[in-house]
Amino acid sequence: MALVDVVVVSYNSSEHLRAAVEPVSNDTNSRAIVVDNGSSDGSVESVADLPLAIIRSENLGFAYGCNLGWHAGDAPFVLFLNPDATIDRDSVLRLVRVTEDPAVGAAAPKIVHPDGELHYSQRRFPRLRSLYAQALFLHRAFPESDWSDEVIRTPSAYDAPGSPDWVSGACFMVKRETLEELGGLDEGFFMYWEDTDLCRRLRLRGLDVRYEPEAVAVHVGGASGARSGLVPVLAASRIRYSKKHRSRAGVAAERLGIALGALTHMVVARGGIDMRAGHARALRQAVMPRPAVGARA
Repeated sequence: MALVDVVVVSYNSSEHLRAAVEPVSNDTNSRAIVVDNGSSDGSVESVADLPLAIIRSENLGFAYGCNLGWHAGDAPFVLFLNPDATIDRDSVLRLVRVTEDPAVGAAAPKIVHPDGELHYSQRRFPRLRSLYAQALFLHRAFPESDWSDEVIRTPSAYDAPGSPDWVSGACFMVKRETLEELGGLDEGFFMYWEDTDLCRRLRLRGLDVRYEPEAVAVHVGGASGARSGLVPVLAASRIRYSKKHRSRAGVAAERLGIALGALTHMVVARGGIDMRAGHARALRQAVMPRPAVGARA
């Protein structure tokens, strides 16, 4: 039995998928499990010769795919890895050493871009003041302030181990027994915010979320779809998270903040008409809620 099941959910990720899974598939400590969410670009074929497990699925969302993957394994630790991210053996084992602490619910590495630039992967739980500050672009004027942004952008915070509210889902490890206790990721999130929700539920159980800079993953980012098409999905997922963890008044304030942000970004959005159309759909999600395309109730 492997020590770590590495679960990679792929959707039209053939350009990066092999680089993500080949190192872990050839490591005796790890077992790679690829869940393909109905790709049409030959993603499965690009890794079919590697020693790994492949699960074909229709695209019912990222969280659904993650749950298919970890349920298919039996290792005591589960590493969720994006299909456009890579991590080496030593970093995986470092995360195991952190996660095996009974007080720890999840552990995440330092994440860098391919050019070595730091990816700000530590996050604060959503706050209304940050939502409204971002809607008014105040986070650009105060990039390292803890009130203006939910992303921790202070570089020194990434030099030492930490305990952020939550961590990016691009790469993080959880004990199998913890996933079983929680029921896995919430499949009601089609894409985005399932990682925030998981960390929130871990902390509600008294478990810590750790950041470990001695473990490093490289993440390309933006390889799963057009950003304009994902903007309304992001809005719908944030609203779902708010419904789970806020009061009715808090949900109303959250919707208003999302609507304000969609309006301001429609005015100044980069990306032309496509991006403005994406923000317009996000606005509709805020004022006339409906499930995002492909989302599960």
